Amino acid sequence: MLFTTVLAALAPLAAAQELMRFGCSQLTFDQLDPLVEPGALPSGHMHQIIGGNSFNATMQEDHDPPKRATCTSCTYSEDFSNYWTPNLYFRHKNGTFKHVKIFTNLGLGVEGGMTVYYIRGYQPSQKVTAFKPGFRMVVGDPANRDPAKMDRQLCYRCEANFQQNPFGGAPCSGADTKTFPAKPCPGGWRVSVHFPTCWDGKNLDSANHKDHIVYPTTGSFEMGAACPTTHPVRMPQLMYEIMFDTSPFNNEDWWVDGDISKSFAWSMGDTTGAGLHGDYLFGWKEDSLQRAMDTKCSGDRCPALQRQSDADAIACTQKAQADINFDPDGWMTSLPNGVQINDGM
Repeated sequence: MLFTTVLAALAPLAAAQELMRFGCSQLTFDQLDPLVEPGALPSGHMHQIIGGNSFNATMQEDHDPPKRATCTSCTYSEDFSNYWTPNLYFRHKNGTFKHVKIFTNLGLGVEGGMTVYYIRGYQPSQKVTAFKPGFRMVVGDPANRDPAKMDRQLCYRCEANFQQNPFGGAPCSGADTKTFPAKPCPGGWRVSVHFPTCWDGKNLDSANHKDHIVYPTTGSFEMGAACPTTHPVRMPQLMYEIMFDTSPFNNEDWWVDGDISKSFAWSMGDTTGAGLHGDYLFGWKEDSLQRAMDTKCSGDRCPALQRQSDADAIACTQKAQADINFDPDGWMTSLPNGVQINDGM
């Protein structure tokens, strides 16, 4: 297994020092998107956000999170980056919505949030160049509703019984899907978001936040696939893993048209799952990420990095800056700020 949420299965990889895997608690839920809609308060849809507490609506290219943030919700205290994805909601057939809660990944002492991976590859001699200050990128497309048009390695895993078989195995393989699972998942969902890994070596960003970084032309980064000549610099494989507790919604009497796959929605109104996307704004302090990649750190305890206590990571939170009608616990009459369902039909 190359990726897994089971610590026992991760042991061989940790020994080989091929990846960092660490938790980030929930920083905030907010309707901001400083990359796609800089300055908008609120932006088009809600996001779940982790990382440094300098997150705001603008964050121009000269925004330096290590100098502006006073805390981070991530395990490694030198990581003031921000990582965000849309919020997930259950859509009741009566027209109401409820936020789907995130649960903590196995073996990590954080609350909610996400599990973050920085993978340098699975060859002992592999070298990667860490992201640079000011670097940012987006993967996926919130307007997409066609799974055939999704970026690579964005997927969903449905778990039948979390306690007995917790989400083992490489993501985006086997029975994983590009759209919302079409059956009840008593163990919840594992949602995986992989970013491209080949950089053009020049631009810290691009107009669409994508053109400066691409996937290998063929094959996978993890197994050593070459980068194209247009984007020759190998960056770490950045991956988000989000664990959603969908089990409270396995009541068939609640489903839209009796179909559970139509009964969830991302915060931008997508009921297909094909609009899955993730945003990243680099914010590691000084050369800490490069140091970690060079010393081949693994897991969430790396001698080359400073690790804060789990309690300190959990304590780093931020109030929502946008004026939003978001109830994290109750039923709502619409998606936040009245976002309409858009299934692409």
